[in-house]
Parts: sequence; C-alpha cells; structure tokens
Amino acid sequence: MDFRRERDQLGTVDIPANAYYGIHTARAAENFPVSLRPVNMELLRSIVLIKKAAATANGRIGSLEQDKVNAIVKACDEILNGRLQEQFVTDAYQGGAGTSVHMNVNEVLANRALEIMGKKKGEYEFVHPLEDVNLHQSTNDVFPTALRMAAIRKLRNLSEAFAELQESIQHKESENDKVLKLARTQLMDAVPMMAGQSFGAYARAISRDRWRLYKVEERLREINLGGTAIGTGINADKKYIFMVTELLQDLTGIGFARSEYPIDTTQNMDVFVEVSGLLKSAAVNLHKMANDLRLLNSGPFGGIGEIRLPVCQSGSSIMPGKNNPVIPEMVAQVSMRVAANDQAITSAALAGQLELNAFVPLIAECLLESMEMMNRAVVLFRDKCVEGIEVRQKQCQKNLDNSAVMVTPLVPLIGFEKASEIVGLCRKEGKSVREVLLQETNLTSEQVDRLLNPLAVTGPGIASSEILRVNGLQEKGE
Repeated sequence: MDFRRERDQLGTVDIPANAYYGIHTARAAENFPVSLRPVNMELLRSIVLIKKAAATANGRIGSLEQDKVNAIVKACDEILNGRLQEQFVTDAYQGGAGTSVHMNVNEVLANRALEIMGKKKGEYEFVHPLEDVNLHQSTNDVFPTALRMAAIRKLRNLSEAFAELQESIQHKESENDKVLKLARTQLMDAVPMMAGQSFGAYARAISRDRWRLYKVEERLREINLGGTAIGTGINADKKYIFMVTELLQDLTGIGFARSEYPIDTTQNMDVFVEVSGLLKSAAVNLHKMANDLRLLNSGPFGGIGEIRLPVCQSGSSIMPGKNNPVIPEMVAQVSMRVAANDQAITSAALAGQLELNAFVPLIAECLLESMEMMNRAVVLFRDKCVEGIEVRQKQCQKNLDNSAVMVTPLVPLIGFEKASEIVGLCRKEGKSVREVLLQETNLTSEQVDRLLNPLAVTGPGIASSEILRVNGLQEKGE
C-alpha cells in the first residue's frame, strides 16, 4: 500500500495514499476505537452543510479565494450526495468535545477540494483543512450547531410519525365506540367502559407527545455559529458572523437564529436535555400502550384475550402455534433505551465545566440514536401492530358478563352495601348482575336493560337517575 506522510505538532504519521482523511483523523481513529461505530451520518451531513455555508460566506466577504470556495462547495455537494461516506472513520465516542469528527470533515473536504483543483491529496499549501475549510470557525460553534440541525431534521420526522400513529389509534377509537368491555384498575375488574374509550386515551397521550416534539424545535433553532471558541467570536470576521447564519437558513430551510448570547449557547447543553426529556415522556406513553396491548392480547385462551394483535412471526422454537406480541415487545425495549439515553444525556450535560462541555459527543450520539430508534419503532408499531388490532367483541362481553362491575352504576340507587350484596350473589351463584337484578328486584327486563345501558354506564352522570325517579327499586317480597 502506498502512503503519504503528514506532520503535526506531535510528529509524523503515514496516511494511506488513497485516504481523504489526514493526520488528525488518523490519530483519533487510533485513540478512540471504543464503540466501533462511526459518528451519526446526519450529524456529519450537518457539519458538511455548515462548511458549505462557511465557505460561501468567506468567499462573499473576500476572505477566501473563489477557486477554493468553488472546490470546497463542490466537495461538500459530493458528500451530501453520498460520496466518500467511508472516509468518516472517527468513533462516535471520542474525547475533545467533537474536535476529532470536526477535523475528519475538514480533512476530507480539503483533500477532495485539492483533487477538484487538480492537486494531490496532502498538498495543503493549496487548500488547508484549518486555514481554508475551517476559516472563521471552531469545533465549539460548528459541532453544537450541527447537532441542533440534525436534531431538528429528526424531530420533524418523529413528530410526523407520531401524528400518523395518533390518526391510526383514533380510527380504532371510532371503530370500537360501541363495544362494551371491562375497565381494570390495578389489574382488577373495575367498571364498564367502551373499547373505543381506551383507544381514545392512547390517542390523547400520543397527541401530547406529537405536539411537544413539534414545539421544542423552537429552542433548537438558536445557534452559536460564528461564536468560535467560547462564543465571543474571536478570530471571526463580523461580516461572516452575520452572513453565515443567513446562508445556513437558505441551505437548510430551517429558521435558524443567531444566539443573542453565544457564550451561553456554547457552554450550556440544557436544550438537549429538554429535548431528550420529551423523548423520554413519549417513550413512557409508548411503553404503557405497548404493555396494555400485550396484556389485552394475552392468551388467547388462558388470558384476557380481548384483542387480537397481528401475527408477525412464529413465537417459539418448541411450542407449536405460539405467537408472541413481538412488535409491542420491541416498542417497550426501544422505550427503555430512550430512557437510558436520557440519563446519559443528563449526565453529560451536567458534566460541562466553565466555558465548554467536553462531553457533547455523547449527547449527540445518544440524542440522535433515540430519535432514530423511536421514529422507526413508531412507524413499525403503527404499520405492524396498531393498524391490524382486532377487538374481540364476544370475548369482551364474556369477560364483562363474568364480572360484577355492572353493579357500580347502581350504587347511587341502592347504596354501596346493597350493591355489595348483589356482587356477592353474582359470585356465589355464578350469575350476571342482570340476572340477579331480575331475580332479586321487581324491575322488569326492559327497566334493567335501560338501567344497564352501555352508553349510560360509560359516560358521566348517574345512570340510574331516571329509573329511580320513575320506578323506584323494590326488593321482591316487599
């Protein structure tokens, strides 16, 4: 293999001649073989977009020769179109507040720009990774800005995925708005409800998540680009500082705004903790819903069995015919990972010191991973589970009939103690509440049906008030 030799303050390193990265990247690859995972590609694309905006701004203000601008911009466009992806070799977990991945981008762009200009890789006297590609920039303003950009893009996709999930759940709410079933508290029979009402509660929770994720983008739009090392803007031309944000707006279609106090935006990572917290809130709701569906699907003969989930694959290597709720199980695991990532993000954010947070690479990896995993999980949850949920109306009615929860609407009419007696008779004689009412009272079948009307007993108010006024309730023999 042929090599080229590059030098830095520590000495020299032989770089593969065909590599577009340089000595800083090579040292980082040697220093941080930790996760063996590259930096998130959306984050890399965001850094490249910033480099394109910076080169264009520097060309317009006369700080960078136009031939260099053209070559750097063309190199950026090639990478944004999918070229040279294999040249980004720094590990996702790295020291240096993101300097390693930032230098990886600078070096790849510089060497590709050199080729475009007819020069050889490593001939940095013509296009330099720091003096040209990184002109008027620092890792400390580029990396946080890139993370905000990547997070916004992923948030938009995630918010849309939640909106589609909400819509699917609302369809289930409408489909099952007249299916009576047991409601349970602490896993015990409680009161009657409509199956549609349970889906309605899920839809409301998902709606809150969608709205929160949509709105938090506002905090991510404030960027410190142009603040350079600590946010003071040292070594950055004033005309560049204001122009580069406008160019980035045009390139991305995102309404970025230059921070009113870039020193704050440079050192404080609380906005990422906020976003991660909202992801965790969404994960909580997804996990709750997934667990509920698993319970309601349980059986199908020895469990609750009130819904049937779509069968996606065989469930056992030893038990024939067994099908497991694998999609809700996957959603639950993703939710657990999002919660774990939130803890890591919180720890990294609070570990910042003075004018910089050195742990922003961990924040970036965990935040973007959570967004990507959750987005895929929500789409799969909707397509492979929620859309195909079947409410088993006969099983719902059977479970309802085998319980005594329909006695609860009678409490305002006959009192708690009498209602408890009826429950006792139901259990002792194995009869439904309707059968016991007909047996122990003078109510007619029509009156009992009105008293236990599903629409009356699953809504607000006192279901028995009309019967009480018109007919009273008398025990037989009185």
